[in-house]
Amino acid sequence: MYNNKIIIKETSKEDLEHLLSLWNNGEVMNFVGFPKGLGETMIKMKQWLSWIEDGRPKRNHYSVYTDDFNYCGETFYDIDKGHGNSASLDIKLVMKARGKGIATKALSHSIEQAFTNGAEKVWVDPNPANEKAIALYRRLGFFEKEMPEYLKEDECDCDFVPAYMELTSKQWYKENH
Repeated sequence: MYNNKIIIKETSKEDLEHLLSLWNNGEVMNFVGFPKGLGETMIKMKQWLSWIEDGRPKRNHYSVYTDDFNYCGETFYDIDKGHGNSASLDIKLVMKARGKGIATKALSHSIEQAFTNGAEKVWVDPNPANEKAIALYRRLGFFEKEMPEYLKEDECDCDFVPAYMELTSKQWYKENH
């Protein structure tokens, strides 16, 4: 467990170089179907950040830092008002930050913010081979369910069928408050 200070802040222009490096890292992006990374450019990253900023607080992205590792990764939520205020979640960490409890704290922050800003449930769709991610989600209270039909339409062009896991605000607050 990581015992030093973890900093979770809204992503800004100052974080884009780190985020670009993370997203273009095939080792980090492998489990989400991009073994060579996303191949993003700084121009696209700036456009993406504008999309995030325009959607706050129903959509938000956070950059994660620690005192000794510096940049560790990212976490994100996006509330879909058209589908029962369900929020998709995401988290990615650089390799050296994994297995230290940083993901638990960062993802918990995104979950809390999603519920504070109107989400009724949050969901993730990890690669079933990503056993560590699935274990993290289970520790946080997520449970596996059948993927809703509207999400099946948006499934990735991957060589795997994502697992679907969700957590309701009622479950979260019962366990964490």
